[in-house]
Amino acid sequence: MEKKILATNSKALFNYTVVDKIEAGLKLFGYEVKAVRTGQASMTGSYVTITQDLQVQLHNLHIPKYEKASTLKEYHPTRSRTLLLNKREILKIKNHMTQKGLTLIPLSLYSKGAFVKVELGLCKGKKKADKKAVIKQRDIDRDIERFLKFE
Repeated sequence: MEKKILATNSKALFNYTVVDKIEAGLKLFGYEVKAVRTGQASMTGSYVTITQDLQVQLHNLHIPKYEKASTLKEYHPTRSRTLLLNKREILKIKNHMTQKGLTLIPLSLYSKGAFVKVELGLCKGKKKADKKAVIKQRDIDRDIERFLKFE
């Protein structure tokens, strides 16, 4: 099946080092799926929590109101949404988070066939020096590209 990326969390790759990636389903209403497929979703500031009863929740995913939906009275665009994972996967993630000090960050939102999926990353936070090194390397690469373009 082909994957069509609908939204990405660009800050996540800058602030964190991804150790492992996990695919999860996303529980949405029909009008939310339509709004996501039009490319209106924003993942900036979104995060994932695991509750005591092993429910995985995605918070701060902004999906605006679908304009053509007629039956919406009260709609909260940043409501918590449930992620669909196996119990075995949830326990594995929770174990990694507690033992290795990793966090679970949503990386991208994409459609796979008729379904909307979320790519989650088990991530480790970067230090300030690591972030500066990334910026420095990006600047060097940009300068090299400019130099090669003019020759």
